[in-house]
This record gives sequence, structure tokens and C-alpha cells, in this order.
Amino acid sequence: MEATNWQNIIGQTQLTNNLKNALKYNKISHAYLLQGEKLSGKKMIANLFARALECESEGERPCNQCRSCRQALNGNHPDIIYVTHEKPNVISVDNIRQQINSDIAIKPYSSAYKIYIVDEAEKMNTHAQNALLKTLEEPPEYAVIFLLASKAGAMLSTILSRCVVLNTKPVPTDTIKDYLMKQIQVPDYRASVCASFARGNIGQAIQLTANEDFDRMKSAALNVMKEISQLEINQLAAQAKKISEEKFNTDDYLDLCFIWYRDVLLYKACRENCHIIFKEEMAYIKAAAQQYAYEQLEHIVQAIERARSRIKANVNQDLTMELLFFDMKS
Repeated sequence: MEATNWQNIIGQTQLTNNLKNALKYNKISHAYLLQGEKLSGKKMIANLFARALECESEGERPCNQCRSCRQALNGNHPDIIYVTHEKPNVISVDNIRQQINSDIAIKPYSSAYKIYIVDEAEKMNTHAQNALLKTLEEPPEYAVIFLLASKAGAMLSTILSRCVVLNTKPVPTDTIKDYLMKQIQVPDYRASVCASFARGNIGQAIQLTANEDFDRMKSAALNVMKEISQLEINQLAAQAKKISEEKFNTDDYLDLCFIWYRDVLLYKACRENCHIIFKEEMAYIKAAAQQYAYEQLEHIVQAIERARSRIKANVNQDLTMELLFFDMKS
């Protein structure tokens, strides 16, 4: 586990201030529910707070140097328990009973707190949630239960009412781009694409920087956008079929198309490239800005959203994408 500190949590100031104040004033709740989409940093924040609670330092916590911090970083702290489950889509009542309910009465081995971290908490079935509820109603004073969930709405209201609910917030695109460039040394144009595409999720942006499948899909989509006016009908049909053959994520593919035409429209309106995402393709963007009228670009953007709605409604994907490419070409 990486030795992170509070300053490593990017774009979640309100949430981290809440947790730091709980530490500062010793107002620790018995149960927290941290809600946020996948890769938004929930587990990183929970690990950090757990280390801070168990930290032996008199100064800033976690210090990442004391015995307790080192144990946590090595993944073998006896009083920080990660609830696991064998079935990928279900946390069962047995998982909760065996790993929390049967264990929580045993006092901490070496620390002030005994901390349970339940990742993907929304996967608890109703029996598991009811079993956990009994523990939440009368927890030992040393117990802290941290539930991490992408969709807290899938959980019982009685569980939510007994937790301090904290939500991760979307991180500004510029903040993500700056982080990618400075901390991961991602080139400017690539940082722009990954930051824009991540929609406020810094973990998603970091993952995209090293995702070869995403690079392959981006390259394929941009090739179509750049050559769309020269492609024949049979070639458009082949490109539409390629999306399913290559198992590209259609929603992500449509996002790439949207960003491309957004860049074309932006350049057409401003004649500047400072806010262009696909800066490495400026020659093609300039050519497309000359080729398309504003009405055509608006029509294409609407066609992209129509295609997205059709695919969500389970309309044939190949046909939907083929129709979209025809709209782009016309």
C-alpha cells in the first residue's frame, strides 16, 4: 500500500476536512458510508483515515512512520479488517456474521480502534444488511465501520440513518489535467484527453493514461472522424461493424466522437486552440471547421446523442453506428 497523506487526496477538500476535523476534535463516528463512483478514491480515503485513527504519532496523522502505520501500509495491521466475499456480486449474511459480527466483540489487539472496511457495500444482500444493522445499533465504543459504496441508494434506509454519509465530488478537469502532467508526467495533449474523458473521476483519468485498449479505440475513432468525408458507404458500414468486432465500449466511443466535434465547433467559433482537447490533430480540426457549417455540426452533435439513446434502448448497435456515420458524412 502506498504511503499517502491528506495532501494526496485531490479535489475532495470538503470530505477530507470533515474527516480531519473528526480526528482533531476526537469526534469519531461508529459508522461512515463513503459514496462515490468506481475509482473516485473511496478506498484510498478509507485506508488513510484508518491509518490516521490507529497512528501512534503526537503530530500529524497518519505519520506513515510509526509501527502502526507501517503495519497498515504492509497490509497486516491486526485491528484494520477488510471484509471479503467469495461471490463477485454478493456480500452474503455469512460474510457479515463471520467477519464483523462474530469478531467485533473481541477488543482491539494493539490499538485504540478496531476498524472494519467494507468495499462495494451496495453488494450486501438484504439479509447481510439486516445482520450488519444489529451491530450498528449497539457497536462497541472502539469499533469503526467504514462502508464504501458506488450506489448508496441500493442500501437500506436504516443502514444509512446510522452512518455519517460522505460523498466524493467530481474533480475539475483542469485539476485532473494538472495532476496528470505534474505527478505522472503525462504529455499535455494526452492529459487533456484523459482528464476530459474521465468526467471528474481522477482515478479513471489515471487508469486511462495506461490503458492500451482505450488508446486503440481512440485511434480508431479519430481515424474515422478525420476521414469521414472520403469514406464510401461500404467503408462506413465496415467501420460501424468494427466497433462491435473489436469490443469497443460504445458509450466511450461516442464520447470520443462528441469531443472531436466539440473541438471542431470550438475552433470554428474562436479560431484558437487553447481549449482544444485533440491538439495533436489540429490540421484535421482546422480542415473540418472549414468544411462544416454550424448547422451541420449541431446536427451531428444531436445525432451522437440520438445514437447513445438508441443503444441504451437496445437498438442494433451496428445499424445505429452506421446511421450515425452517415449523419457525420452528410
